[in-house]
Amino acid sequence: MTEELRKKDVELLQLVTFNIGDEEFGVEILKVQEIIRMLEITRVPKAPDFVEGVINLRGKVIPIIDLRKRFGMDSKVHDKNTRIIVIEINNMIVGFIVDSVSEVLRIPADTVEPPPPVVAGLDSEYISGVGKLDDRLLILLDLDRLLSREEKDVLSQV
Repeated sequence: MTEELRKKDVELLQLVTFNIGDEEFGVEILKVQEIIRMLEITRVPKAPDFVEGVINLRGKVIPIIDLRKRFGMDSKVHDKNTRIIVIEINNMIVGFIVDSVSEVLRIPADTVEPPPPVVAGLDSEYISGVGKLDDRLLILLDLDRLLSREEKDVLSQV
């Protein structure tokens, strides 16, 4: 087998990348249902702090989580780049507010390293790995662990 063919066998991860503050994050493209512009969010009484409220997306009520708040970062006024990434987590549809969406990337799986104990101030429990790109690092989020079982239960009732 030639070297060129062997390189093609390297597993590629397909990711949607987005920014929150100065950090760049990635999530598996297969988990992303769609990316939409900010919509009016209806507040929900007694919802957890990081839940902004709900939106009506084509007749479906979807809870919206501000990832800045979830990660304990300062709030930011939404602007023309702010997006909601609609994601499926454990058979539940959730929207995540991010500062901006960067691109869809394909990176070789062998460029991803296990997460260090703390990355960008986030607990490593949310992080599945760190992708090394030419001139930047990409924090790969583990969406299934982003919310605790209790939080998922609360969201399912929103």
